[in-house]
Amino acid sequence: MTRGNSPTTSTGKQISADILVPKGASETSGIDNGNYLAASSSAKVTLVEFGDYQCPACVVYHPLVKQLLTEFSGKVNFVFRNFPLSQHANAPISAYAVEAAGLQGKYWQMHDKVYESATDWVASTDAKTIFIGYAGNLGLDMDKFRTDIDSSAVKDKVQKDTNDGNLINISATPTFYINGIKITNLPGSYEDFKKLVSAQF
Repeated sequence: MTRGNSPTTSTGKQISADILVPKGASETSGIDNGNYLAASSSAKVTLVEFGDYQCPACVVYHPLVKQLLTEFSGKVNFVFRNFPLSQHANAPISAYAVEAAGLQGKYWQMHDKVYESATDWVASTDAKTIFIGYAGNLGLDMDKFRTDIDSSAVKDKVQKDTNDGNLINISATPTFYINGIKITNLPGSYEDFKKLVSAQF
């Protein structure tokens, strides 16, 4: 996590939406009264994050992203792409848990729960059982969740995200793109992040 320098968008080339937001990507246009909205075709800004649920910096930025999605509800489409880092033992299973919940329409609820409860599972030797508990709390069909978390469809989705990240040379998490342009020098505060988004309107 880089702090201290003013956040800027990279002067590098714009990344194609076909890579950053492929068909089937998890996408929301914000949060209204605590509920995640569907992606909006009229949103002028697309914010993409390549993240790792076990990454401490990602955990720090999660509430900032939620604040943006609440303040700019309906105006910013947010896309989360999985990029589990090899040094984080529980990163893959956490991504599988979120994707499995997504197959039952609870992607963003599990996304939030996994990030916001990170201290409960990052050092666990049985994180899968913890995530199964979260699924129960979300009211999911437990038999389906247990099957989906280990399914090739879910694992392939996470691998596709990772492959796309590698294609555009993602080397750290979180990495953010605003309208296809990479943010360099991660925002040091919510206000810094808000300025980058506001500049797109």
